[in-house]
Amino acid sequence: MLIREFDGREKSDLKKNLKRLWKLGAEEYNTQYFDINKGGELVVKEGHYQYNIINLVKKYGTPTEVFFPYILENRVRDMIDLFNAYIKISGYKGRFYYHYVMKVNQNKEFVLPAIAEGAHIEVSSANELYLVKRMIEQDKFNRRIRVTCNGPKTEQYIQLIEELRSKGLIVIPIIENHEELERLKKFKGEVGVRVNLDIKIQAHWDKKFNHFGFSEDELLRIGKIRNLSILHYHISTQIEKIDGFVKPLKRAINLYAKLKEKNPGLDTIDFGGGVGVPYEKKRKLYSLKNLVNQMIKAAKKESDKLGIKHPNLISEWGSYVAAPAQISIFKVQAEKPITGKADTKWYFIDGSFITNLTDTWSVRRQKWEIIPANHMGAGRMQKVWLAGSTCDSDDRYTNSGSYLMLPKFTEDVTELYLVVMDTGAYQDALGNHHCLLSSPAKVICQNGEVKLARRRETADEIGKQFGW
Repeated sequence: MLIREFDGREKSDLKKNLKRLWKLGAEEYNTQYFDINKGGELVVKEGHYQYNIINLVKKYGTPTEVFFPYILENRVRDMIDLFNAYIKISGYKGRFYYHYVMKVNQNKEFVLPAIAEGAHIEVSSANELYLVKRMIEQDKFNRRIRVTCNGPKTEQYIQLIEELRSKGLIVIPIIENHEELERLKKFKGEVGVRVNLDIKIQAHWDKKFNHFGFSEDELLRIGKIRNLSILHYHISTQIEKIDGFVKPLKRAINLYAKLKEKNPGLDTIDFGGGVGVPYEKKRKLYSLKNLVNQMIKAAKKESDKLGIKHPNLISEWGSYVAAPAQISIFKVQAEKPITGKADTKWYFIDGSFITNLTDTWSVRRQKWEIIPANHMGAGRMQKVWLAGSTCDSDDRYTNSGSYLMLPKFTEDVTELYLVVMDTGAYQDALGNHHCLLSSPAKVICQNGEVKLARRRETADEIGKQFGW
């Protein structure tokens, strides 16, 4: 249904109400680039240019992922600028480095724009580090880029670290356990060490037992570590309050001061990831500006109190930069009544929550903001649950047993497309071929141009992956 014909003021008020309904144009929800046109269709803005999502659907079909590199670039650039600004304002003497986390999204369309805006790299496996080697061989970046290496170190992983370091790359293995500590004793480059800080915070992901890194007491007993330059920790993901960043940082600085007594080359604290993404647009999270301000102030105050040189700081905020830069689009194939729930209907989509949005049911039990791409001004709405295209009872989205409000099928609404927001982090790597469904097409929108980065897989291509 089109936005009805009113006078100028009424049309403006109606559009504002629709944007409010669908949480569009709000920086606190990461939707500042999203808007609605006069036809009731979703558009994404790049400066004064805009991409009509329904036009993309008509050309490329569904399911399709649409990536907006400029959104990722803006977030990387803004983060670096904010840290540098507050470092200068506060008189903080350490430097800031942002490391793009490869595991969040390894697609080159994500990685290269982040590097272009000044990001360094963090990898978690030998295969991710191999991609860095490929980029070096293709002369994709200068040798001053810094690469931190997390995750368990297989022999293949360590050999690749040593190879790249011998070629002049600043590649820094983060030591996780005593075996890695022993194996890297003769490593000639810088190393880091990971600590499992003895602190708990309010966050989405909190484990009672953590198998990563050394305890604080273990590190103090080890004492001297050859070429130690980085103290690394990672507390959680989707941290809910600024205090969840400040408290661990202050504790890490105290440990840093003790370790530095025997490790004079130690000059950096890597505080990992954890910035919350408002996947559900129900409440505001902290602003990045306030978060960075408070972290720099806390780091300066704690360092000055201990009488130590201000450490350099590394962040690995991956989901924060990647998630809002991609959306996933699906078509509603059919509707069906729900037995025993008369006021709610199933809407069947042509993709899958298990294959395309795996976090829905696996690792994080992710909740999503799901909005229509067309008929955004429809007058009649319907309570719905969404069903995916695999023959699996878990392939559904019920908003934790509640419901979604989406346009109702009527004489005017006969074709409906849905957009899942914030799908740029983890979903590509976690995607699978349950029931041999094809991976979505991937479309890139940048500088007013649209290109197909990867087409939707054919049955023959999927069959070959399984030996057919």
